[in-house]
Amino acid sequence: MEKDKQLRNKIIQRLKDCELQDDNRVAFHLTPPVGLLNDPNGLVYYKGKYHVFYQWNPFETKHTFKCWGHYSSKDLIHWEEHPPALVPSEWYEKDGCYSGSAIEYNNMLYLFYTGNVKTEEGGRETYQCLAVSEDGIHFDKKGPVIHLPEGYTPHFRDPKVWQQENKWFMVIGAQTTSLDGTVVLFSSDDLEHWQMEGPLAGNGISLPNEFGYMWECPDFFYLNNMDILLVSPQGLKTEPFKYENLFQSGYFIGEWDLMENTFVHGEFSELDHGFDFYAPQTFEDRSGRRILIAWMGMGDEQEQSHHSIKSGWVHALTIPREIYLKDGSLYQKPVEELKQLRKNPKSETITIANEQMEFPLDSELNEVFIDIEQFDGKQFEIQLQNNCKLIFNNEKGILTLERKSFDQGNLETRQCKIDKLQNIHMFLDRSSLEIFINDGQTVFTSRFYKDTVENQCVITVEGKSKFTWENWSLHSYQINNLKS
Repeated sequence: MEKDKQLRNKIIQRLKDCELQDDNRVAFHLTPPVGLLNDPNGLVYYKGKYHVFYQWNPFETKHTFKCWGHYSSKDLIHWEEHPPALVPSEWYEKDGCYSGSAIEYNNMLYLFYTGNVKTEEGGRETYQCLAVSEDGIHFDKKGPVIHLPEGYTPHFRDPKVWQQENKWFMVIGAQTTSLDGTVVLFSSDDLEHWQMEGPLAGNGISLPNEFGYMWECPDFFYLNNMDILLVSPQGLKTEPFKYENLFQSGYFIGEWDLMENTFVHGEFSELDHGFDFYAPQTFEDRSGRRILIAWMGMGDEQEQSHHSIKSGWVHALTIPREIYLKDGSLYQKPVEELKQLRKNPKSETITIANEQMEFPLDSELNEVFIDIEQFDGKQFEIQLQNNCKLIFNNEKGILTLERKSFDQGNLETRQCKIDKLQNIHMFLDRSSLEIFINDGQTVFTSRFYKDTVENQCVITVEGKSKFTWENWSLHSYQINNLKS
């Protein structure tokens, strides 16, 4: 208990001592007050507020120390920062309070998370742990509720809990001793005593072939009469227009037989084709929406080349997105609350043929919607801030996002295939870009750093196009910081 208090005081003092000055700092995304952010954790609606926890290292911009940072909001626009919810103070979590989830039960908030322990011999131990709160701010740790079962390596983490048919269930991301990625299912009657039901999906279980050596951050839910498994597999080989990042995040759609614990599903589909998207987690809010938030980052070789590291911070979370099932695919759309950020609306209908047109932006914070009524030709291209470029090749059906890499400054791309280009919805926040194509059927999320002081968008068309251009400047999130 004393170590817990000391760590919290040390983190709070770190916040008071740090004054971040950075023109690249995002304004309408949740980002760490200082240090490194990665996975979103414990997304939940509790006692009239949205709670967003996240993996946080407040002491440096590296993946060393890990606690749970914490924001809450009544409307997804005005946020309050709280002291860290979990800090690694006990023997079963001494090397990190890793990712997990949250649920409400009997008017209490339950956090489930992975306690990480590194042994003196260089090995690893892992424990699935529980902490409980009456106010959603202060948590009483109950210790481990699940120990590592036989047949799995200590890469066994990220518990996601939900209730179904008067029973509690938990999925955990795992690696078998044969080094295959999988998701394991547990059940409970009281949230403290858990029974292993066995593997739910993975190599040799629901998939015949090798599909990654580790599956992280699972999420399992029922949506539009289908069972959906979100997972972030590690170790997928890059294919044309697929799996181009270091690690992937995507979903399987299928049907789960609860009694037999069999999940029959279709192929894996990526949730996002951009450079910076990982570890998504969802929750259901009071209105029944399924809302997704992900880590807007990627722990790859470029991570320590982010310009923001010089200012003492790195990474952010995506904007909240409502997800829904349509035509056998998950669609994503920005939550309606984000419209409250809009100001200075502009709209015009344009017809251009084989030419380039500049659209000045009034702010570094922008929302842009382009509704394409007609496009006959070879290529439709949008360039933002002289660094990011979205290119649709109509003849090949290839959509490309291009940017300059953080470490070398060379051009790099992410690509996917689409049938046609109908509309483009973009959120530009200084050093981040989220693009929703065709009502959110295809999404690109990326960080970038602009090369110009001007705020601009340039559209180039090879062929002829008629489209409606809508643009809003955006307000920033209103955040009541802990140190203030």
